Amino acid sequence: MMVRSWPLFTIWLVLAPVAAAAQTQTNPFLGSVPTGKTSAEPLALTLKDTVSRALQHNLGLLLQEEALRQARGAKWRALEDLLPNVSGSVSERRQVLNLEAFGLPVNPPIVGPFNVFDARLAVSQPIVDVSALNDAKAASLDERAEAHGIKSARDLVVLVAVNLYLQAIASASRIDVARAQSDTAQALYRQASDLKASGLVAGIDVLRAQVQVQNQRQRLIVAENEFEKAKLQLARAIGLPTGQAFTLADKIPYAPLPDVSLDDALKRAYDSRADFQAARERLAAAEATRRAAGAEILPTVHVDADYGTLGQQAPKAHPTYTVAANVRVPLFEAGRAQARRAESEALVNRRKAELEDLRGQIDVDVRTAMFDVRAASQQLEAAQTTVSLANQELEQARDRFAAGAASNIEVTQAQESVAAASETYIAALYAHNLAKASLARAVGIAETAIMQYVGGLK
Repeated sequence: MMVRSWPLFTIWLVLAPVAAAAQTQTNPFLGSVPTGKTSAEPLALTLKDTVSRALQHNLGLLLQEEALRQARGAKWRALEDLLPNVSGSVSERRQVLNLEAFGLPVNPPIVGPFNVFDARLAVSQPIVDVSALNDAKAASLDERAEAHGIKSARDLVVLVAVNLYLQAIASASRIDVARAQSDTAQALYRQASDLKASGLVAGIDVLRAQVQVQNQRQRLIVAENEFEKAKLQLARAIGLPTGQAFTLADKIPYAPLPDVSLDDALKRAYDSRADFQAARERLAAAEATRRAAGAEILPTVHVDADYGTLGQQAPKAHPTYTVAANVRVPLFEAGRAQARRAESEALVNRRKAELEDLRGQIDVDVRTAMFDVRAASQQLEAAQTTVSLANQELEQARDRFAAGAASNIEVTQAQESVAAASETYIAALYAHNLAKASLARAVGIAETAIMQYVGGLK
């Protein structure tokens, strides 16, 4: 498994609440390996704890770590053709020979039986093998690319964990708002009932108030259900024990983004993005593979030697040795070298295209994230004003209804305005915090700077 590039529009699609359940089965970054025992006491889970647990137990990161181990094994396998090959053997046998089979006209032709004892140490060392040297270099570069892939995966895990935590906080805020609106609806119902009992309003106003009470009750039920599902998704991604209860210890209000210019963000992204560094390493590995393919037609030189004792019995064995220099010159290999050269050339072109595409995608990621931060900040300011105005509207509608100057239709409409304004504010706050987290990911510093970018922790 290789983590190369995760464009922000892909991340937003993966992390969308509606698609999260379906993506869990295919996206390892939404899964984990649960560890530990379930405790009876609920855990107080902070955002920092969430990120820490995700970096330990998230499935996507664990798979990427195993990919690095595989690349390390492939590197050692490639080094096999460059490192000395040492082996030892001990044999003792009893045999009979027919010398006529070897073209020796002796009489009698049968020799033996006799014993042969042989204890030997053999060494084979490549001296000149340009193709194997480049193959080993390519494998080493692939290993470094996978190491960068781990850094990229860690940044993505941080973004996933922060996003799910923010979703859970937004869901909890919706519960608070729905509960407050339910209390308001109950108060308005009692007010309408008292006014009807006094003969000041018609029964239809009481019915409208009852309908509004039930509407708010339904909203509260939906909000509570969504909150529990958001907690399940969060627990699933960070590896909490199955069935472990927990509470959200952090509340994340509005906090402005630290001053970051576009030019500085882009420069830092090209220097810090691990997926960009990994793409460079993969291009260098592909070029080394191409050189290895071109060098397959070159001669190779190996030195083979052995030393041991040979005789009929171990006590009577005598030292013997062999030293040989072997030169192998490829003459005809049925197009195998030509096929490998064509494949390696195509791989180089592919890696170049991927690198340039990622370079452009990083520019888009950073610019998009900064646009999102700016837009979400402006939307949040507008939403705060809308909430204040909606609450004033509701207060005035209640006063008019109590004074008999209007029916509770105005009150119901004002309640709906408050509900819509509150939802807009929650969504804008969530979008603002996620945009800041996405910018940290786009710049390539999510793991180290996510707390600074999100900010506002209490």
